[in-house]
Amino acid sequence: MPQLENVGEVKAAFNRHLHFTVAISHAVRDQLIGKWMRTQQNYHETDPKRVYYLSLEWYMGRTLGNTMLNLGIQGSTEEAINQLDLAIDDLEEYEEDAGLGNGGLGRLAACFIDSMSTVGLPPHGYGIRYEYGIRYEYGIRYEYGIFKQEFQDGWQRELLDNWLRYGNPWEIQRPESTQNIQMYGHVENGKWVNTKSVLAVPYDTPVPGYKNEVVNTLRLWSAQAPIEFQLDSFNRGDYMGAVLENNVAEDISRVLYPNDNFFEGKELRLKQQYFLVAASLADIIRRHKTQPSWKERGWSNFADKAAIQLNDTHPSLAVPEFMRILVDIEGMDWDEAWTMCQQVMSYTNHTVLPEAIERWPVELFERLLPRHLEIVYAINQKHMENVAAAFPGDNDRLRRMSIFEEEYGKKIHMGFLAIVETIFKDFYEMYPERFQNKTNGITPRRWLIKSNPALTNLIDERLPGEKWATDLYELTALKDMIVDKEFLRAVQNAKRENKLALCRLVDEVYGIELDVDSMFDCHVKRIHEYKRQLLNVLHMITRYNEIKANPDKEFTPRTIMFGGKAAPGYDMAKRIIKLINNVANKCNNDPAVSKYLKVIYFENYRVSLAEKIIPAIDLSEQISTAGTEASGTGNMKFMLNGALTIGTLDGANVEMAEEMGMENIFIFGMNVDEVEELAQKGYNPHDYYNSNPDLKQVLDQIRDGFWSPEDKHLFSMIWDTLMVHGDKYMLLADYQSYIDKQREVDAVYRDQNKWLNMAIHNIASVGKFNSDRTIREYAEQIWGAECRN
Repeated sequence: MPQLENVGEVKAAFNRHLHFTVAISHAVRDQLIGKWMRTQQNYHETDPKRVYYLSLEWYMGRTLGNTMLNLGIQGSTEEAINQLDLAIDDLEEYEEDAGLGNGGLGRLAACFIDSMSTVGLPPHGYGIRYEYGIRYEYGIRYEYGIFKQEFQDGWQRELLDNWLRYGNPWEIQRPESTQNIQMYGHVENGKWVNTKSVLAVPYDTPVPGYKNEVVNTLRLWSAQAPIEFQLDSFNRGDYMGAVLENNVAEDISRVLYPNDNFFEGKELRLKQQYFLVAASLADIIRRHKTQPSWKERGWSNFADKAAIQLNDTHPSLAVPEFMRILVDIEGMDWDEAWTMCQQVMSYTNHTVLPEAIERWPVELFERLLPRHLEIVYAINQKHMENVAAAFPGDNDRLRRMSIFEEEYGKKIHMGFLAIVETIFKDFYEMYPERFQNKTNGITPRRWLIKSNPALTNLIDERLPGEKWATDLYELTALKDMIVDKEFLRAVQNAKRENKLALCRLVDEVYGIELDVDSMFDCHVKRIHEYKRQLLNVLHMITRYNEIKANPDKEFTPRTIMFGGKAAPGYDMAKRIIKLINNVANKCNNDPAVSKYLKVIYFENYRVSLAEKIIPAIDLSEQISTAGTEASGTGNMKFMLNGALTIGTLDGANVEMAEEMGMENIFIFGMNVDEVEELAQKGYNPHDYYNSNPDLKQVLDQIRDGFWSPEDKHLFSMIWDTLMVHGDKYMLLADYQSYIDKQREVDAVYRDQNKWLNMAIHNIASVGKFNSDRTIREYAEQIWGAECRN
């Protein structure tokens, strides 16, 4: 009976806390509603140019704490909760992370909408309301997210992330703005006919700016069948058929990124992308037509009132869909419609990997969107005429720049992308005025003020006033305090406080006791070969071998932490996860090794977990092959929280090094030019294997089953990738430089004064990497919209 009583007590406590979490969420939301209504009414009356941000991902994290922070009601809310004998931190733990995103793409969108609200821009975000877990802004309300990651014997196992099982207190359904979306059918005399319908039902979430009375909207679309239940089928005994159409329609917003290794998965992903853009464009046009100026100006001022930003290639169907609306429905001349499309549409590219650029089979495209295929053909024809005129006789260029790819089955390049030696070379040569580089950023509200109160309080003491919360360039003043020993100790104590909190978390969740004085070395991001988690594993094994070979030697204690998910169909990435966990198991259970090296892999890495990990980290791993990372923002979050970076000259690392100085970052490996030069000369990984005994030992251990005694061939795929298939991302070429730099890191960490000096330089140099700054540049240089704050 005592066990039953304990179970009952646990259930009662859970229900009680969940009840209070929902209650406090509604109470905080009530504080938003009036500001939200006033903001939207002001937009309607003043009719400013609005920014519409379409993203398939919105990696929002938890909402309660961030909303209290932006409203400036943290203190009063916490006091009220304390009077109920509760703790606000405990209640926040019961809120699910919104399952609307998976990685950097969705997290950038979340930072951007926070900044848009903070700088007073009039935006509208669109996404999908995934039922099982990922994002939105002008997005889709995904019912199920990408997945919840769990480890079983070291292997990644994917579980449904049912983030909506207790409801979402922050969203408000808006059925009056439901859109009817058409798919399939065929074209007769230029008309799209015999289509199938699906309803896009909007759910709105308020997004407040930081202490400025502005509350903007994130609208997520949920898919529903136009007829909820086929009663005729049910009465005939066809019980499956009675609900089949409903299920097929609702699958669109069921799961983020369905597995596209099969035709059905590809079709569903294309449906999702069209569903997002069709619903969002219909909503944008509806809003434009409700403005008082519509009767007088019609479409003539649309480009003055709307800027539509496409976040990566996923929403690029917005281009043919907008053309279809203007030409087929509004009766606009093609050239006039194309001019308007060019005026209002902007596209952000987030990758420089050719294989990451989406392509859709023409056969699938024609089946789902036959009219849009005709429009894409027409766009490509005019585009090819322009290319031919600019580069007469260059037929190879025509092939490279065509929207249609003929190799391996005819496909459509999304986002007008063509791939040759580098991704944009041909397009840049023809349209240089269309290209701009923008440095991404992060919101300091979530990634410092909310997640790291110890460091925030210290900064507040030294920099009175709150200007730095929206202008990170104010932190430059911290450089003058490096000579202040009291300030250095305070920074060190803040870091230690965060490390102790993470130690408690690891002990509670994994039963592993960490050395708080060890260097906390962190590599958290989605698992992909170009991000080179495997290079970190090679370093980890090298460190293990050194410790085992020198039992009497003192080493700098290090705790290496990983986090991140592998795509369900990505076998190599899942094999890397298994290798990390096997190495971790051996290191952590060997007393001779574990006092100098422990390894933790955080399950189900997500925003709320990142907020606990990042403030505690000493060293951030940003080690992708030079030339493969378009930007990245995880490195900026670590920099803001005083972690040092070890990395290549890739992505945002380049600009970070420029801002803080090369003396305050650990750069190793080849740069972009050297990578290209080595590839052109002919890269042979065996040259490095044969000439480096330490590397040879590490790779032989992987090949021979040292890390998998139960299955000697378990990691043969990893050996083959590096040694048989050419080591595409040049891990072996950068290995020794990486190992040497890690030894330098050890030496600097032992000199804590030098380490703290570098850490403060990192914090003080982060001004450029504020997403508020990024948004202001977009608004001024791309969107032509006004920031009111």
